[in-house]
Amino acid sequence: MGSMGTVGIDERVLARLAIFPLPDVVLFPGTVLPLHVFEPRYVDMTRDVVAGTRHFAIARLRPGYQADYLGRPPIYPVAGLGEVIACQELPGDRFAIAVRGAGRIRVQRELPPERTYREVEASLVPDHAVDEDAVAVARAQLAAVCERIATGLGQEADWLRKLVRGDDDTAALTHALAASLVREPDERQALFETQSPSRRVDRLLDHASRILETIGDAPRSPN
Repeated sequence: MGSMGTVGIDERVLARLAIFPLPDVVLFPGTVLPLHVFEPRYVDMTRDVVAGTRHFAIARLRPGYQADYLGRPPIYPVAGLGEVIACQELPGDRFAIAVRGAGRIRVQRELPPERTYREVEASLVPDHAVDEDAVAVARAQLAAVCERIATGLGQEADWLRKLVRGDDDTAALTHALAASLVREPDERQALFETQSPSRRVDRLLDHASRILETIGDAPRSPN
């Protein structure tokens, strides 16, 4: 099974892919990220992307990026491939865009600076195949913990209940849950880079159990 949303991605997109480096932002496959673009080089990027393939990558900046923000600060090599699904030009040379995660890419090399923004050569990072029968028990446990979180949080967490009940595909579900439940940037990046959907289920079960403890509904030991 390939990674979500990457079917039909033209290799030419990956041969010269614009990147938008951002601090502590991870674009999970299948999720939608709204962005306000105002920095001149990324306004240029948005115009070019929308006029072209509509694809670019959201790359998370590594710690210490502030020292070289206006240059080419280091990024994490695994980044989110995004597709612009909505774009509105705003007064003052700005854009409001919505970007949908189309998969993951690995930066193979950064290209020489021919434009105001950064471009890379990239390859796709697909998910591993998942045996849905083998992961069914762990998924049921994860769903049960998410149900208890939703119960503990009340109506404001109905979205979580609908999310867990609404997706039969483990890869898609784990990306959506990681994007929704995990706030700590390094943990988000680690889940994002994990290619095994069954491994993501295990990690999310651990994370959701910790959330449950914080809202006072931790599962009791049978002992």
